[in-house]
Amino acid sequence: MPGYAVDRFAPVAAVFERGLAGDHEVGASLCVVVDGETVVDLWGGFADAARTRPWRPETIVNVYSCTKTMTALTALLLADRGQLDLAAPVSRYWPEFAAGGKGEVTVAHLMSHSSGLSGWAEPITVDDLYDWTKATGLLAAQTPFWAPGTACGYHVLTQGYLVGEVVRRVDGRTVGTVFRQEIAEPLGADFHIGLPAGDDARVAEMIPPRTAGTPFAEPTPLQLNASTNPVIEVAVTGGRAWRGAEIPAANGTGNARAMATVLSVLADGGGGLLSEAGCRRALEVQVEGRDLILGLPLRFGLGFAVGSAMMPNPNTLYWGGLGGSLVLVDLDARTTFAYAPNRMADTLTDVRGLELAMAMWEAMALI
Repeated sequence: MPGYAVDRFAPVAAVFERGLAGDHEVGASLCVVVDGETVVDLWGGFADAARTRPWRPETIVNVYSCTKTMTALTALLLADRGQLDLAAPVSRYWPEFAAGGKGEVTVAHLMSHSSGLSGWAEPITVDDLYDWTKATGLLAAQTPFWAPGTACGYHVLTQGYLVGEVVRRVDGRTVGTVFRQEIAEPLGADFHIGLPAGDDARVAEMIPPRTAGTPFAEPTPLQLNASTNPVIEVAVTGGRAWRGAEIPAANGTGNARAMATVLSVLADGGGGLLSEAGCRRALEVQVEGRDLILGLPLRFGLGFAVGSAMMPNPNTLYWGGLGGSLVLVDLDARTTFAYAPNRMADTLTDVRGLELAMAMWEAMALI
């Protein structure tokens, strides 16, 4: 198993190695940064289902919804610079968005999955996801599915277009471009919202779940809309069209090291990119309760879920991706955790990343 873990975190490395040796993992990367120091940087296994391509330090993978955390950080950066008021109506920056009774919907509603736009009301196709103007235009014209601000309902794909369009209206550049030029490149982080074709050979193959079917036993109309409009087959995410597009809620490509490098900015009080106050804004809970899409009790801050009973410190930001990826930013312990596998989980209750995080917290004597 290549990479390293400082002695204190050897138990974390042991859990990671056991995962690669078992049948629930094919390839993965793991990184932990504490107080600005990388204490765990591991990778191993294979980048393809046939197990012919070793997972290398430069291997990257689609991390699905962990992309949302990169998009959120981009918006937080603009807010910290005074370019964007997160409490302002979206229509201040995107006038067309006021249609459908959305004149009072704020940027914070978009970032906390509480705008009522958890999916598209009009039927769309995967190809429509590559058409930024169409995807955002439909959302601008749409009436919310529920009263904005009254509940959270996970914006599976739409959040990236919504926040991304606000970023574009404010800055003039696409969200992927702002992220690359203002965050990823200054930090030397190998994460991409819109992957150049020249990097395709480094991308690990996503391996579908071994059990097929919808994640919801008896889906509500909202859940059905969010999970089937459009239906995205795993194979689609391996194509050039998906990789090259900007789908800022779902098609980010990177590895654990890249995600930990970027998000450690929040754990370290800004890392020279944001002010400490700008970082802590992410912790401001906007809405909490049982999510209308995921069916789980959640507390959403500005771009991240905030804290949970299983986490040792309350000021912890987190989110995961459909493929099994997971990121945690513990602002109290100044610690960032990131995990990125290529075998997709069989259920929504994937615990691979959480087991690694628990080992990390134990090593830090936080639990």
